[in-house]
Amino acid sequence: MSKKTVEMKTVFADEALIVRGSGALINGVGARRARVLPDQRGRLGEIMRADDKWFKKFGQIYFTTTYPGVVKAWHYHQKQTDHFYVVKGMVKVALYDQREDSDTKGIVNELYLGEHCPGLLRIPPGVMHGWMCVSQQDAYIINVVSEMYNYSNPDEFRVDPHENDIPYEWQRKDG
Repeated sequence: MSKKTVEMKTVFADEALIVRGSGALINGVGARRARVLPDQRGRLGEIMRADDKWFKKFGQIYFTTTYPGVVKAWHYHQKQTDHFYVVKGMVKVALYDQREDSDTKGIVNELYLGEHCPGLLRIPPGVMHGWMCVSQQDAYIINVVSEMYNYSNPDEFRVDPHENDIPYEWQRKDG
């Protein structure tokens, strides 16, 4: 039995980077194309700079990988802001606004990030999020976060990826 999901429409676009959603772009969420500078030697991609309007505070930078077809979801943070950048492969990222004090509460957004669609995604505290690797190879994600990971008291709150009240299904939809 599948759960009821919401219909998605384009709510934000920056060239080929498109965010689809069940309503508006979730408050505090941001997405933008990354600056990639190619030359005869290869490419240089800027992820974030200290003079970037999105940069507030440095906590740490880490990378994570996801195998093809695997879902890493759902979770949120109470303090931490995430900034996702996909270096290799491609992921479908989904966001759900569960914040009681937000006028976008209940809205779902999704977008694709990957090596052929370079972009940076900002996810504020309180927004539930996760991703699924949709490429044939592992996806490599860099996360620039505002807070250091606290091993004794992690700022991470999880919900099962499939058994939940979020109106979103992770499976691929061919058309």
